[in-house]
Amino acid sequence: MADATHSLPHHSPILHIISAPFRAIMQAMIAHAEADPRLKQIERLNALSDAELTKRGLERDDIVRYVFRNYLVF
Repeated sequence: MADATHSLPHHSPILHIISAPFRAIMQAMIAHAEADPRLKQIERLNALSDAELTKRGLERDDIVRYVFRNYLVF
């Protein structure tokens, strides 16, 4: 899970109010990205050993390219 942190002065409620929509948008973007099935596939492949990846014809450096092969052109 990704976590974005920020630091605002504790004595400025106006900055807190103004930044609230931007924080909400950022949290929504993170949640959307984490729900992507491609990210889950990358996590599953990263959890495999190098030997298991080799059996699948992959190297660790190629995982992202493999998962996004039909989506992006590298």
